[in-house]
Parts: sequence; structure tokens; C-alpha cells
Amino acid sequence: MVSSLNPNPRVSLFLDYVYFENSSSNPYLIRRIEELNKTANGNVEAKVVSLFRRRDISSNLNSLADSNAREFEEESKQPVVSEQQGHQLKHRELFLSRQFESLPATHIRGKCNVTLLNETDVLAGYLEREDCFFYSLVFDPVQKTLLADQGEIRVGSKYQAEIPDKLPEVESDTRNQLKLETKVWDPDNPLTDRQIDQFLVVARAVGTFARALDCSSSIRQPSLHMSAAAASRDITLFHAMDTLQKNGYDLAKAMSTLVPQGGPVLCRDEMEEWSASEAMLFEEALEKYGKDFNDIRQDFLPWKSLASIVQFYYMWKTTDRYIQQKRLKAAEADSKLKQVYIPTYTKPNPNQIMPAGSKPGVNGAAGFQKGLSCESCHTSQSAQWYAWGPPNMQCRLCASCWIYWKKYGGLKTPTQLEGAARTATEVPPRGHMTRQEVQGLSPFTSSAGRAKLLAKNRQTFILQTTKLTRIARRVCRDLLQPRRAARRPYAPINSNTIKAECVIRLPKAPKLPLKVRASVRPTLATIVKELAIQAPLKLKAPRGTPTPINRNQLNQSRASTNILGGKRPFENVGGGLQYSANGRPFTSGMRTTSQSVIKRQKVNPGDAPNPVVFVATKDTRALRKALTQAEMRRAARKPHLPVRVKVPLPARPLLVPAVPASTTEPIVLED
Repeated sequence: MVSSLNPNPRVSLFLDYVYFENSSSNPYLIRRIEELNKTANGNVEAKVVSLFRRRDISSNLNSLADSNAREFEEESKQPVVSEQQGHQLKHRELFLSRQFESLPATHIRGKCNVTLLNETDVLAGYLEREDCFFYSLVFDPVQKTLLADQGEIRVGSKYQAEIPDKLPEVESDTRNQLKLETKVWDPDNPLTDRQIDQFLVVARAVGTFARALDCSSSIRQPSLHMSAAAASRDITLFHAMDTLQKNGYDLAKAMSTLVPQGGPVLCRDEMEEWSASEAMLFEEALEKYGKDFNDIRQDFLPWKSLASIVQFYYMWKTTDRYIQQKRLKAAEADSKLKQVYIPTYTKPNPNQIMPAGSKPGVNGAAGFQKGLSCESCHTSQSAQWYAWGPPNMQCRLCASCWIYWKKYGGLKTPTQLEGAARTATEVPPRGHMTRQEVQGLSPFTSSAGRAKLLAKNRQTFILQTTKLTRIARRVCRDLLQPRRAARRPYAPINSNTIKAECVIRLPKAPKLPLKVRASVRPTLATIVKELAIQAPLKLKAPRGTPTPINRNQLNQSRASTNILGGKRPFENVGGGLQYSANGRPFTSGMRTTSQSVIKRQKVNPGDAPNPVVFVATKDTRALRKALTQAEMRRAARKPHLPVRVKVPLPARPLLVPAVPASTTEPIVLED
């Protein structure tokens, strides 16, 4: 397959966005190149910044991105787009990150354009341009969070300054000037420029003398030249001019203010306040984060204020240290690659479906059914087809939709296979579908086995407790109340409070061995004999025509069919009426356990009928109330044993099934 992207692209060094291919079937990765390096064996590697698509983040973060998109559309008053355009706009949205990685330059498949979303942008305009993406949020792959980008350019009416109207010459300004601004210098002062310069020289001399008296300054500036240079910084000059302003430009008063009774005034700026180790931390943070002062303060200098870090940065840029680092970086950049030539990618894609009569590809194209349409645009004609999705589903895409899938990571139209959003009128989630709904989930294909594959399997999980949790169950038994919590599994438990209390009580807890009650268990032979007496083996019915499973049999008792592995019904000990598992007498249309069992067909899990739901009747609830608490507990722990109920009925005492307090499947008795 000849690449449909830009032929023979030249990738430059600085901030180029490119496509990387790491898998023949997955969409391209979008990365920003920071630098190109040549390895020892002659290969070229690119140091890149990772960008993520919506398909790469969790559903919770996708919901957060949706709410952010709605707020942006309301604030910027975006034009209304169709459902298909809104679906495709999600494929154009990316999430910037600060994750760096190195990828081989041979995996580059072309260039693209990624811009920061602005309020003046029209979202529909991105769909009209090829290889154009936008981003507005930053994704943290470690913390799994989405945050707004700090580099947003504030353009719009709400960011503009409101300029008041100009007053006529005859009117005076009635506003309180003290509330509007503070006067720090009067150019029409009575002092001459020579007198001001002389006062500034005196202020520098006082600052040098103050550093000589200060012990910490003597360590930082051990020589007189260094102390004089520190005293000549802007902070000393600002203090001198502020002193003149406060003393009404009276030189005598201003000089006495410079040297009060306690000693000379020492003025220091951020460059002098910071230690050498703090300056090294700042340089290391600046190398990692750039001019992102919020991250620098959070990760490297949390004891410094944001204003202090910003002031130190601009003072640090005036030092020789900054000039030396700038020269080193320029020399290092000259030695690195500026551009890399990417030849046209001509290797065939293993997902191509070969035409009839040719050699089948890796995906087993010879087994594809004829007449299947494109999963995205539903066309049945294309010069080239590509296998898409799981191999056993036999889905395919046409040439144009395959290029769209590789570039934008989605299909052109929202489909059920891609996880399209459902409305209130659409079918429920797959986990709550019936067999007929699952079969009709993909109306555009004719594959017979598609319905079974679309049924989503539920994932299992294992809850493994820690050692502290097991200790807390015994030490903080009064707070946890395990018996009450077992009866109310839906009630939340504040585990942090219980663990904190356990840490406090644990040193004071008595070091006594646990009392373990030994339980006498019967032997295996005894259990087998009891089971043989209670549930004798049933003889197989003679071979005959298998009974088909139809919708009419779904109303029968699941205890008699035993398809889903339900519990056996209990027989009446004293004769009289026989009751089914729901406490209702058997009718003529229901089969009892004494009747012969007809061998049924083996049920396919994909074609299994819907789960049975039991609704308790009035008779069943009355029978339950007749049980004592001890009998109810015994029935819940040993559901295989019969329960003898003494109620005023015309028949003898009946045996009804023990219904546990909590079962693994819902139980229903229908009227």
C-alpha cells in the first residue's frame, strides 16, 4: 500500500507534529518532535511529546471533556453542527501531555497540524481541513487527570480593557485619585539631577556598609567588590528614590532615614535572597518544565511564592550564568540534526483483503464473506478493502474509511460497534439486552454470528484484603459492626476512619491468641450417602424427538427445566398438594419431579433464554412469616434440606423450598 499521506515529507526539528505508526491495525500516534538524535548504529530517533486521543482516556475523563466542550460552545457561541459532524469533531480533539518518549524516525508516516483551541475558532472549520487537530486540555497519564492548558491566549471581548470616555477640558476629574493609583515619584521636585545622583551614591555606600555588618551577607559576598555590586542593584535605587518621595525630597531627612538608630538599612532582592542550592533547583526545573512557573513551584520550590519565582527568573536572565547556558544550548543544537528525510512508505498493509484468486493476506482474507459492506460508510464497492476489528467478526472498511480510521482514530459515522452514544429512544446497554435485541444490533451486515459476538462478557474481579484490613475487622469490631454491614452491603463504610482508629488501638490491644472453635466435619462417605438418599439419581428418558426450546416454555418453572442450574423442587412429605419452587401448586401445564424427564437439546450460551425472575406470592410470604428466626437461618445456610412449616392449611404440613436471604441470582414468582 502506497501511503496516502504527504509524499516524501521533510520533518524539521522544532515542534513538528507527525503521525507515528506502531501497529498496522491501530490508528496512528500523534506526536510533537522536540529533537532528532542519531544513535551509534546510524539510526535516527525522535524525542517526542505524546498527545492522546479520546479513545486513549477513560470514560470518566471523556465525560469531563464533553462538559468542557459544551461550556466552550456556549461561551464562544459556536454554530449548530449535525450529529455526524459532532461525532467527527471528537476525532479531531487531542489532549496534550508532558510525557516524553523516543521513537524511531522510520515509523513516521506524515505531518499534521495541531493548534490550541481559541474562542475565535469555528469548530466546523477543522472538518474542512485535512490533518488538522486541536487541543484545549492537558492529560496527565500518571495521575489520570484532565486540566486546562495554562498557555491559553486571552482573545475576546471579555479580556479587553474598558477605556472610559475622555473628559471635556472644562470639566475636572471628580474621582478619588488615592483609590486609583499611588504616587511614587514626582518629576517636578525641587532637587536637581546632580543632587539626586549624589543621594543615590550615598544609598549605595550605606548598602555596602550594611552588607559588611551582616554575617550572612559576608558569607555570600566575601569580597568588597561583590558587596558593592550587590548594593548597586535596582532594589537599592528603588529604596533610595522611595525614601526621597516619603520625606518630601528633603535630603537631610532622607539621609537620616537611610541610617536609623538601629543601624543602616539593608535592602535585598530575590537574586540575593536565594541560596545557591535553590538556584540550582530552579535551573533544573526550568530545564524540565520551561517557563511553567506553577509546575516549578509545585514540584521543585514549594516554599517559594509564585511572585518570588517570577522575579528571580527575570533577574537570573541578566546574569552570566544564563548567557553561558544559552551558548551551550546553541552549540548543542548546532551539533544535532535539523531535518530528516522520510521516504514514501510502500510496504503493503497486512490488513488488506486480497481479491479472489490472489494469495491470502495475514488476516485470512480468503475466508471473508461476499456481500459485506463497509462498517463506516456502508458502501459495497471499493478498489481496496481492509480488515477491521476482531478477525472472527469479519468487519471491513473501504479505502477512504481506512485512511480516516488511521488518521483520526474513528469511523466517519457513529456505529454500535464503535460505541455510539445512545439516546432515550435507543436500545438499552448490551448488558441488559435480550437475545433478539442483540441480534438486531448491527442492521447493516448479514453476518449470522455477529449477534453472539456483540454480547459483552462481564469481567470478574477478586477482592483481596490487606493485612491491616483483616486486623481492623477484629480490633475495631464495635465501629465496623460486621453483622450489620453484612445485612446492608449497600451502606458505605468509612474505611479511613476505621483504619486510623485501628492504628491507635493496635498497640494497646491484648496479645492473646485467637479462639478458634473446631468444627467436626463428617467424612466424605457420609456426605455421599446423605446426598444419595436426599437426591436419588434419575433415570434417563428413552431417546426420541428432542423437545425444541421455544418462547412458550419460558413461562414454565425454571426449577423443573433446570436449564440454568436452579435448585431442585422439594416434594411433599405427607402427600396432598404438591408445590413448585415459588410455593404455588403445580398446574396441568407444569411437570412435577415424578414425571419422566425428556432429554433436551444442548443450549448454546449465545442462544440461551433470558434470565428467570421470580415474584413471591401471598402464600409464599405467609409461609416465610411462619418460620422462626432459627429456622430461617438454618434454611439460608442449608438450602438443600427441607423446611417443615406449620400453618393452618387444609392439607398436611407442606415442604417448601428454603429461600435464602441473599442469592446470587434474582428469584421471581409470576402470577
